[in-house]
Amino acid sequence: MQAVVLAGGKGARLKPYTTEIPKPLVPLGDKPVIEILLAGLKKHGANDVVICVNHLAHLISSVLEDGERFGLNIRYSLEKEPLSTVAPLKLIENLQDNFLVANGDILTDLDFNKLYQHHLESEAGLTVATHQRRHKVDYGVIGTGDDNRVVAFEEKPTAEFTVSMGIYVFSKRILDLVPDGAPFGFDDLMYLLLEKNEPVGTFPFDGYWMDIGRPDDYEQAKEDIKSNPDLLAP
Repeated sequence: MQAVVLAGGKGARLKPYTTEIPKPLVPLGDKPVIEILLAGLKKHGANDVVICVNHLAHLISSVLEDGERFGLNIRYSLEKEPLSTVAPLKLIENLQDNFLVANGDILTDLDFNKLYQHHLESEAGLTVATHQRRHKVDYGVIGTGDDNRVVAFEEKPTAEFTVSMGIYVFSKRILDLVPDGAPFGFDDLMYLLLEKNEPVGTFPFDGYWMDIGRPDDYEQAKEDIKSNPDLLAP
């Protein structure tokens, strides 16, 4: 299994933690989050890992080096200009026909190989790992009719959404749809695939998952590790 880790972002939402270090290197316990991710990839069958870098790329490569100490072959793909989350994939040489992609700031106990095998058994060009997230609205929500009269009211309701985990499996052919040399993100790709009726699959996952892109989520991930240290050794 070949994996691509997206580690080129500036981590603006996670400041001040990312003022001097890139987001994938922020610590969880005694390890940078990207090392925890790499350990999970290794455990579940990845051996060839490509890390897409841009912002503070030299710090990431100096910490991870060639991956030998993780039992991985790590190489780097440098974006000279920020290209968002999908366009950087087109810069990578020797991609396999199907490959896993993960954001570099994810903490999860997902079995990456199960996701990968699910994709291979499907006819989807893209498979998205998904998770259920509950979101509480901190206001009273009012429903109105055509005459603007109130017809319903709910105090601080909670809604549930199916969200992308920032972990995917791509069929390489999908990259033919991605424009060259211009920023192109996962949102752009989803709109395009839906427009073209290209099959996109999902892999629902109900285990542990945390995107540490925001300070509140980062603090929660640190608390989760205190109560469950096994998250540091997938």
